[in-house]
Amino acid sequence: MKQVQDSTQELEQEVEDMIRLGRYSEGGRRPIKVRMRSQVVVEEIMTRKAKLADDTEHKDI
Repeated sequence: MKQVQDSTQELEQEVEDMIRLGRYSEGGRRPIKVRMRSQVVVEEIMTRKAKLADDTEHKDI
């Protein structure tokens, strides 16, 4: 969240629920489903997800 928010926003407060999907396997990666409080915040995050392309740690998001 911190990678895509502006300095004036607190997107972490908009998170309603987080659920890890799939079964656990050692060394594996599982997606996380995040439910936000409003659709406006979701659209804002999706428009800014391109910022993550430059970040090697979060490139697959």
